[in-house]
Amino acid sequence: MSTTATTTAPTAAARIVEDYFGSPIRTLLEWSDPFAIELSALAAVGTLNRARLDAAVEPHALRTLALPGVPVYGAGFIAAIDLLSDAQSHLAWWQGEDRRKLVLASQSVNKEHIDYSELEWYRVPMSTRVPHVAGPYVDYLCSDEYTITIAVPVISEGAPLGVAGLDLLVSEVERELTPRFAALGQQVTLTNGVGRVVVSTDPRCATGDSVRGSRLADLPRIACAGVALDVIVEAL
Repeated sequence: MSTTATTTAPTAAARIVEDYFGSPIRTLLEWSDPFAIELSALAAVGTLNRARLDAAVEPHALRTLALPGVPVYGAGFIAAIDLLSDAQSHLAWWQGEDRRKLVLASQSVNKEHIDYSELEWYRVPMSTRVPHVAGPYVDYLCSDEYTITIAVPVISEGAPLGVAGLDLLVSEVERELTPRFAALGQQVTLTNGVGRVVVSTDPRCATGDSVRGSRLADLPRIACAGVALDVIVEAL
């Protein structure tokens, strides 16, 4: 393989990731600011409860689920703790091929009362006030599958009201990204910020594996701009 191809493969791999995840991030950002204004207006004219929140979130969630070119599995809004009058916490969430509303109480009492305040997909965007890509992790709350969650804070007058988010199943991300990586003629491994594998063209690397202590640990990790993910490219 030529030196030029070897040199440009990491850049090309990073661009693939940036383009793929950039669209869902932009979609969430496009509705998060108007939604913050909408929520503030609802709160100003009456009590903000689960029913009113769900009605406000639904059109945004369904539009996000219909995002072309990206297999969005779930989308919606996770309310800040104690934002609502009738619940300490609440997920206004729609998911699946039938775009059904997630009803946690019908699945498990424990899920209904889950404290998501320390979960990465909520905690990080709420504290940093910037978009965040969380995962891969097994989403026992919604899909029970390996998942990536993209979340952006919804902020009104400096105060976070919660996060707008969407889920991507890792199996679908792998199906779409692996052929694009393979076309570069190199082994490409996509990792999160703590060095866990998201997807890889290397059959020795499984989703959730840590690259620490492996042969990949000594290879450069190329940051993907605006996505908080890295790529590791290894010559075949």
